[in-house]
Amino acid sequence: MSGSQRHGWMQWHRWAPVCALVVLVAAWGRSMPGAVALALGVILAVTVLASVHHAEVVAARVGEPYGSIILAVAVTVLEVGMILMAMSGDQPRPTLARDTVFSALMITVNGIVGLALFVNAGRSGMAQFRQRSSGSMLAAVATVATLTLVVPGFTSNAGPTFRPQQLAFISVAALLLYALFITTQGATHRDFFLPVDSEGQLVDEEQHAQPPTARQARASLGLLLLSLATVIGLAKLITPSLEQATSTLGIPVSFVGVVIALLILAPETTAAVRAANRDRVQTSMNLAYGSAMASIALTIPALALATIWLSTPLALALDPIHIALLGLTLLVAVLTVVPGRATRLTAGVHLTIFVAYLLLAAVP
Repeated sequence: MSGSQRHGWMQWHRWAPVCALVVLVAAWGRSMPGAVALALGVILAVTVLASVHHAEVVAARVGEPYGSIILAVAVTVLEVGMILMAMSGDQPRPTLARDTVFSALMITVNGIVGLALFVNAGRSGMAQFRQRSSGSMLAAVATVATLTLVVPGFTSNAGPTFRPQQLAFISVAALLLYALFITTQGATHRDFFLPVDSEGQLVDEEQHAQPPTARQARASLGLLLLSLATVIGLAKLITPSLEQATSTLGIPVSFVGVVIALLILAPETTAAVRAANRDRVQTSMNLAYGSAMASIALTIPALALATIWLSTPLALALDPIHIALLGLTLLVAVLTVVPGRATRLTAGVHLTIFVAYLLLAAVP
């Protein structure tokens, strides 16, 4: 392959959103046979990766803490858009938001953390991270997760939903906690979140590379907006086929939420594993807990606002089996974070909980 050809393939993130838009326009309003739906799913996944890339370019241009906000908002727009498109179909799906958000929580706190610890502990013998920062992030995640996903099942309101006043309070509280979260991580106590190496020595990850130019940032911003709109449209097209496939396989329709969360969090998972392989476990923890916090604290308020015009109710309360998994997850996470170090056994515990969740989601 020539140098120009390699260069062209490296620019996939530029042409992927445009190609996806063309496919979306051509497929809109048409029936979706299985093979076509599968092809659209692949295009959707590639476009999601492209959107995250362009968000990272814009974030690198504006710097912290605004860069983290842009990344979180981009992922949240993808998540909310895909959920809304699925919920606005012919069949009511009141629990889709709950299933997707809880899936994101299990993927980040168990899947991403487990993979990162496993990779780094295998590389250095003992994964090292900062318990002060990781503990504060875990506390924030545990609070918003419990308030949004557990408390609704214990209120006096009939069914697994909040009353409007309760939903409004929870949404505002989640947003305020997220604002404190990003301010602490990106500004007031940034040094708490810097990684340490396998010897416990502080590693400053200041970016010395030249930031993107203003022109590159503007181009990525335009392609980011195009990617977000295209992903939401493609999600609308393939959701019926995805639900039909799960029904054919005998898998509950709630597994669609798992698929959405896995797709949305694929870039974060890859980035966290790469950071762990470079002996930057704290960066992996920041990515995992930051993604979990954004997925809950930004998605729930956005969907709460959408309920103003959305006819489908927002059922957030977890089933008893998922409450048990959440409790086990938070207990193990605390035991992981407190020492500030972890072995492959700890990683294996997190991954076991994650695989158990996937199995119980497919075969309840």
